[in-house]
Amino acid sequence: AATAPGKKITARLKRTLPVRGPQAPTLSELMRWYCLNTNTHGCRRIVVSRGRLRRLLWILLTLSAVGLILWQCAELLMNYYSASVSVTVQFQKLPFPAVTICNINPYKYSAMKEYLSELDKETKKALETFYGFSEGKSKVRRSVDDWNSTGSDFFQQIPLLKVEDFSRTATELHSGQKRKIEGSVFHKDSSIVNSGDSNDIIGFQLCDANNSSECALYTFSSGVNAIQEWYKLHYMNIMAQIPLETKEKLSYSAEDLLLTCFFDGLSCDKRHFTRFHHPLHGNCYTFNSGESGAVLSTSTGGSEYGLQVVLYIDEADYNPFLVTSTGAKIIVHDQNEYPFIEDIGTEIETAAATSIGMHFTRSRKLSKPYSDCTETGADIPVENLYNKSYSLQICLHSCFQKAMVDSCGCAQYAQPLPAGAEYCNYKKNPNWMYCYYRLHEKFVKEQLGCQQICKDACSFKEWALTTSIAQWPSTVSEDWMLRVLSWDKGQKLNKKLNKTDLANLMVFYKDLNERFISENPANTLVILLSNFGGQLGLWMSCSVVCVIEIVEVFLIDSLSIVMRRQWQRAKKWWSQRGGSGRASDVERQGHDNPACVDEDLPTFTTALRLPLPQDSPLPRTPPPTYSTLRLETAFTEQLPDTLELGPH
Repeated sequence: AATAPGKKITARLKRTLPVRGPQAPTLSELMRWYCLNTNTHGCRRIVVSRGRLRRLLWILLTLSAVGLILWQCAELLMNYYSASVSVTVQFQKLPFPAVTICNINPYKYSAMKEYLSELDKETKKALETFYGFSEGKSKVRRSVDDWNSTGSDFFQQIPLLKVEDFSRTATELHSGQKRKIEGSVFHKDSSIVNSGDSNDIIGFQLCDANNSSECALYTFSSGVNAIQEWYKLHYMNIMAQIPLETKEKLSYSAEDLLLTCFFDGLSCDKRHFTRFHHPLHGNCYTFNSGESGAVLSTSTGGSEYGLQVVLYIDEADYNPFLVTSTGAKIIVHDQNEYPFIEDIGTEIETAAATSIGMHFTRSRKLSKPYSDCTETGADIPVENLYNKSYSLQICLHSCFQKAMVDSCGCAQYAQPLPAGAEYCNYKKNPNWMYCYYRLHEKFVKEQLGCQQICKDACSFKEWALTTSIAQWPSTVSEDWMLRVLSWDKGQKLNKKLNKTDLANLMVFYKDLNERFISENPANTLVILLSNFGGQLGLWMSCSVVCVIEIVEVFLIDSLSIVMRRQWQRAKKWWSQRGGSGRASDVERQGHDNPACVDEDLPTFTTALRLPLPQDSPLPRTPPPTYSTLRLETAFTEQLPDTLELGPH
């Protein structure tokens, strides 16, 4: 009964005081307050509608509108990170690209015979055994007699094999001995149609030098492919041991390769070409390399104003086992790019005039977050081994070479050397062949991680090539042209030229239209915000202020209420745990003062502590406990000194 006035005051304050968002005692009251005061009409209609059906309909409509907003906004966000492609065409004077030319045969066979004699003997013996091929009995017999010379032991360790059946047995083509096939079998050219006879399948077996049970058999349906692959394998072993200076002398010089040269209607010579040594193609020569600092340009299109060269191929000095085609390889590239002849080179025929028309295109893509490209390659964790500007091919080759050095202990011959590494050869690294083939298999299957690490370059230049071929020289001009060329080069060549040793090449711009392809953001931030506003206004009649209101109520105010309730629970638990005695004293002292009662949440406690009106009596202090003043019979017997004396 003593606390009844305090409860009445609390109830009256709750009814009369306006409840603001942050001061709402519960989440349900906060949501009700928001629905009554928000600018979004759907939420207000949920509260003020009469009848369950009408309220249910407004709930469904509001939720549907919210779902549509979320869907449309997600679409807008995804479109924000898309890019549109624009193409710009300009007519202007164009810089001429670098043109790298290589002979398909990397080294003169006459100069290489002393290094390849053992390998050639073994190859000829395999051809005789398997196909009955013979260049003369005396030659073959001499090859067999000389087999036990230096280096033959290694050829015997990895011989060519003839797979006789599918019982995992094979016959060595050199010795005729049979061996059991251990390990996995890999068919290297399954696209070639087999004859149907298993005896036609040949290959070679590679084993781990540290574990002889770890082997892999590489088979080929075509004997040509098998012999060439086996030959190249041993060829790289031999070339890796020859010094670079010696290999440059064994390959073709600029005077050997170039007979005539014209550019933009003017004569040119070997001074306009820069030599660089390619591991697989020997000495290659780059026209307009830009190493001198000047880059040639052209202001007129057409074949008369491009590069025109006549190449001397010298087919008679080709390695018969290493290459099976005749001619040259060229690649058109930027001065800062590495020429990957082996990957994207264009072959030039002999006894023909090859015209290559170019269209120049510059492309630029947007980097993150629009695409996963790199600007300079600095963010790629792969060392650039080529000393040229970044490209996807450079990254992939460098990544594989690094994995080769880490896994096999040496570098693959066809790619540049990392710092501190050396090329693989069978003398220092007897296990490298097996390791290389295993590693290359993982690389092709994208198990090394190189394809995941390497990215496309954001900007690059491209020359689209159109090739046409005509017979050259013509029948009527063949005689005098060959005589003149022989006269010009007669003292050096010391023989009459043959048209199958010559190739005519023309590289030119078909037009001077520079195409620039660029990606631009399809949406800017202003357009994105405008689209958001349109969706909010269409489905919820909501503005930016409404969005701020939603963030304030559903995030800030709701979090404040939850934290406040948790704090009160913690404080109540603490008071019950350690201060129960003090709490009971305070309650006894103030039980008759309504202003001291704190039964409500802090919001309404503040209201209860408002100053009282002047005419109101001051709060009374609690009266003392008068139970000690009551007269009670404390003794059962009366003491003698308290007895009254009666009259005697």
